[in-house]
Amino acid sequence: MDGDTLFSIGELARRTGVTVKAVRFYSDEGIVPPLDRTPAGHRVYGLDAVARLGLVRTLRDLGLGLPAIRKVVDREVSLAEVAAAHAEALEVQIRTLRLQRAVLTAVAGRGPTPKELDLMHKLARLSAAERDRLIADFLDAAYRGLDPGVVRSMTPVLPDDPDDAQVAAWVELAELMQDQGFVADARRLAERVSAARGGGFAPPRPHIVAVVREKADLALDPASPEARSIVDHVTAHPACPDDLPAYLRAATDPRRIRYLELLARINAWPPPEPPVPAVEWFLRALSVRRGG
Repeated sequence: MDGDTLFSIGELARRTGVTVKAVRFYSDEGIVPPLDRTPAGHRVYGLDAVARLGLVRTLRDLGLGLPAIRKVVDREVSLAEVAAAHAEALEVQIRTLRLQRAVLTAVAGRGPTPKELDLMHKLARLSAAERDRLIADFLDAAYRGLDPGVVRSMTPVLPDDPDDAQVAAWVELAELMQDQGFVADARRLAERVSAARGGGFAPPRPHIVAVVREKADLALDPASPEARSIVDHVTAHPACPDDLPAYLRAATDPRRIRYLELLARINAWPPPEPPVPAVEWFLRALSVRRGG
């Protein structure tokens, strides 16, 4: 041992930048064992302890626990294996923190009641499988029987690495899916789509709201001959339902519009064009045309 470079516990602490208490703790745990003891019983450490303690400090700073650190320094597992497992665990924590931040941001902006806050917290903590179940239940209740393409177009898919806006949109959308009034209204609108086709749930193409939005001209006087021509074109369209005013009002329900906005944000789609100005103009023109 005479040719070895030896360090007292204090020297080892100074050399590695950790406290004497920490060195003693890792030594007692067998992670950085002493090379020997002096005749007086004081622990002494070799150069290997400097390297081990430096690795331990780095791994602790990265958030690894003692069991994982012990396996690395004892070479029971490779550092790469532990790093991969820890990175995966951190990813889960990051997602959870993002969801929690989204809830807190929503709380700061909306001032929910304790009951609403509890619901928001639960929604933010749903697992991927639980999210899928919530979405499937909503889609089944609101759009059961529709063409699969339509159902897909109404399905939110939160990516594995969502940004803050997508996370916040998911929390709000999940709340909306829990609104039984909204679910019932969405179902009634789907049934109106079915009626416009004479039965079945294959949706008309193009959607009548899209026809209105395309043809409406907000610069026109709703009582003008040109506006009357637009009304006649829309009401003659094969997709036009009998109860057109009620249908259009249902299609422009603020909750439905908000759903589509949130859906686009979550799925990274272009934001939908607001239908309300065109629909309101058309309803005025329709009322004039019908003498209302």
